[in-house]
Amino acid sequence: MLDLVFYSDSTLKAQPYTTPEVIAANTGNSLKAVNNLVRYKKKHLERFGVLHFENAKPPKNSKGGRPRKIYHLNEQQATLLITFLDNTPQVELFKVALVKQFYEMRDELTKRNINRAIEKPVKKTLMESVKNWKYTSKHAYSNINRLLIKGATGLSIKALKKERGDAKAALDLLTSQEQEKYKQLEQKVIAYIEANFDYQLIKALLTGKEIKFIYQGAMQDDKLTIN
Repeated sequence: MLDLVFYSDSTLKAQPYTTPEVIAANTGNSLKAVNNLVRYKKKHLERFGVLHFENAKPPKNSKGGRPRKIYHLNEQQATLLITFLDNTPQVELFKVALVKQFYEMRDELTKRNINRAIEKPVKKTLMESVKNWKYTSKHAYSNINRLLIKGATGLSIKALKKERGDAKAALDLLTSQEQEKYKQLEQKVIAYIEANFDYQLIKALLTGKEIKFIYQGAMQDDKLTIN
């Protein structure tokens, strides 16, 4: 599927937008013509919000050149702009695809915000469990949180923020699917902590490492090894 709509950033406050570049490429119009239309209809477009833009740097290895202005059009602005184009079959198909993708992006953002709100009470339970944990320490909660983020995304918190942008909480950068996985892992960790499993055992259980219990006999404590 073509990327027609983008997020302004990766946080929960992101705004979906499209660009004249996308509109030009999918309607048979030149980029110059679409940009001129944006400037010509600017007052009308600004009735539906601030007309944001970014200054794109010239391509690498290019000889000089001025930064290129790329307009960010929200859903209402993009829909209005398209009405000013000739209503060709190509434009009609693009309208349908664009509206569908704007809806999907907004729906994903709504899911992320709802999941985040639902997760907050569970987070309090986790923090309380860590506080009363037999193996608690100064960094116990941050270690558990890093483990959960890695389990849900496959990335460390540092790598996640480098890839998706900075945020006050790494949880704000997760997709709705990653949030669901995070919640599942979080519930498991709470149960493991309540059972007084140590960190290494919890990590092994979450990452799928091989765990062996060695029976030493009635007079000795059994051993646990993690491979």
